[in-house]
Amino acid sequence: MQNDVVSYFLQLVAINSESLNERDMIDALRADLADLDAKTYEDECHKETGGNAGNLYAYIPGNIPKDPILLCAHVDTVKPGNGIKAKIEGDSIVTDGNTVLGADDKSGVAEIMIAIKRIKDSGIDHAPIEILFTVSEEIGLLGSKCFDKSRLKSSFGYAFDTHVVGELVTGAPSQNSWQAVIHGRESHAGVAPEKGLNAIRLAAEAISAMPMGRIDQETTCNIGKIQGGEATNIVPNKVSLFGEVRSHDHVKLENVTNEIRKSLEVTIAEYADQGAKLDFFCNTEYKAFNIAEDANVVQLAKSALRNLNIPYTVGKSGGGSDANVICASGIPMIIVGTGMNKVHTVHESILIDELYRGADFVTELIRLYSEN
Repeated sequence: MQNDVVSYFLQLVAINSESLNERDMIDALRADLADLDAKTYEDECHKETGGNAGNLYAYIPGNIPKDPILLCAHVDTVKPGNGIKAKIEGDSIVTDGNTVLGADDKSGVAEIMIAIKRIKDSGIDHAPIEILFTVSEEIGLLGSKCFDKSRLKSSFGYAFDTHVVGELVTGAPSQNSWQAVIHGRESHAGVAPEKGLNAIRLAAEAISAMPMGRIDQETTCNIGKIQGGEATNIVPNKVSLFGEVRSHDHVKLENVTNEIRKSLEVTIAEYADQGAKLDFFCNTEYKAFNIAEDANVVQLAKSALRNLNIPYTVGKSGGGSDANVICASGIPMIIVGTGMNKVHTVHESILIDELYRGADFVTELIRLYSEN
């Protein structure tokens, strides 16, 4: 495999791997891990998700008798992520403007792989290393959710899945996803509109009463999708709303979710005598985590960054990641930066220097963990 992190990153982003289509990416990484003398295992997560590849787990034995250190990144990208044409412009890597770049999260994958190659090529003593490359992270952390976490033996780990190298995310919120289906009554919109009950109108009334946006520093909520209606000459009899609530505090999460449901129920109750009905579904996607700043997983990352003279920040995030799932299994994990920028857009980019800093950071993490 490549020795240079920039060349390797460019190689990875050229591989199509939108969520549920990660087969080529997993195959390429499995071959490269074999070159690093890793023992690999691919699970059958795709049988649950409907994708074409499972999560890739790798174990690299060490000659220092310690628990392994866990390094995690996801291999899928958001859309549009096929046919990526990356190019170097000045000090950055960008796309041609038609797709995402895939630095989310192939920058993390590249930095992990290059760091391990450096460690192996140097011949230095090191502790065992566990690697988890997950699939379908971008569509609900599906890969990490169905991965058998009992396979992991590490004391702690790092998810390489946020922005600036040196960014240490020690907490992320829980998320409730909800769907509401509002039932009205159809009728001809020109001939007999008074005989109909417009489900879209009911939805609008309910939405206007809901909490929305940032509730406080720990809590947010949003409606991201509305589906309903057949034609302008038909009073719509059904509309579906899709939304989410996130919070670092479980009580706030449930309170805001209940407020949203109540806004819907109150509106529907006003029109119940005309046949209005409501179906409401809610699912907890993942649970919040909060790692103390004096925890070993944080202190090791700080020490590695200080040794490299890379400034660092410690804080919480508003987004979920594989770290939420791994932490819930009992293994402390924080999210660390890889250099990705303007992710989930066709303007996504990464600084070349950030890729080198990221690979240096992973290398130093492994070296320090093995030494101490």
